[in-house]
Amino acid sequence: MNSTDRIAPVIDANLAVALDALLAEQSVTRAAARLRTSPAAMSRTLGRLRRILQDPLLVRAGQTMVPTPRALALRDEAATVVHRLGALLTPATGVDPATLRSTLSLQAADLVGAALAAGLLTLAGQEAPGISLRFRAEELEAGPALRDGRVDLEVGAIDHVDPETRVEELVTLRMTAAVRPGHPLAEGPLTPARFAAAEHVAVSRRGRFDGPVDAALAEHGLSRRVAVVLPGHLAALSLAARADVVALVPAAPGGDSSPSPLTEQASVLGLRLLDIPLPLPPVTIGMAWHPRHTSDGAHHWLRAAVRRVLRAEPSGRLG
Repeated sequence: MNSTDRIAPVIDANLAVALDALLAEQSVTRAAARLRTSPAAMSRTLGRLRRILQDPLLVRAGQTMVPTPRALALRDEAATVVHRLGALLTPATGVDPATLRSTLSLQAADLVGAALAAGLLTLAGQEAPGISLRFRAEELEAGPALRDGRVDLEVGAIDHVDPETRVEELVTLRMTAAVRPGHPLAEGPLTPARFAAAEHVAVSRRGRFDGPVDAALAEHGLSRRVAVVLPGHLAALSLAARADVVALVPAAPGGDSSPSPLTEQASVLGLRLLDIPLPLPPVTIGMAWHPRHTSDGAHHWLRAAVRRVLRAEPSGRLG
């Protein structure tokens, strides 16, 4: 092997950090204190650096140590290397959102997507203007879509859990009845019988006419008439605003006065929300993602922003 084929010595990250401390402090004792180690350990490290770099680096001059010309030449470069190592090893979640440049895909039902889009657009404009959002309609194969990267985040009622999928519950809601102001149900007390006697619009991607409401009515010996089944909540709310049909809307559990982004579309359409006099199961809205995105800076910002929007948290909080 000739001189041009010699293998360069390997310097690990700890040696680079020690070299930077020694050249900056020009003292074994101070460098040891800076790195929270013992002077004896730092002295041994200096010996290793001298052998690797084939230069004494720091030499005695009376009561102090002074750098050699080689050390002076290396000082700025060593500091730069350590700075870059710090940036390289800093968790991506510490990234400044203003520096992010990314397109993120979310999958959600239309009502959830409408609530999220407005809130996320506002937060992105304030904090992460380089983030672009792509919303996709709900699909039956949501798990594989997360796994193969077609979807970055799924938000809604998570009814599938692949072994590797990360799931976080966000809000628990109650179902309410949405009707136009002139609807007969808007006047007088709402009983199970009156609720069942009204015409209903159901929402189902699969075209199903029945659901938890029908099971609850059956406990009272009642059944409802579903006049139409639509694939999306926004279409059902639009129909309820123009016809005497009842649509279902998930609302905050604390009552009509509690804020919920999912009821904003009903409010825009002028619909009234009525408590359903039936023991209906709560609706849990969560988000799911593939674990490869857990530490990604852009994905971390997105998950935090989704929490804030769906929990109606103040815009100043990002956790």
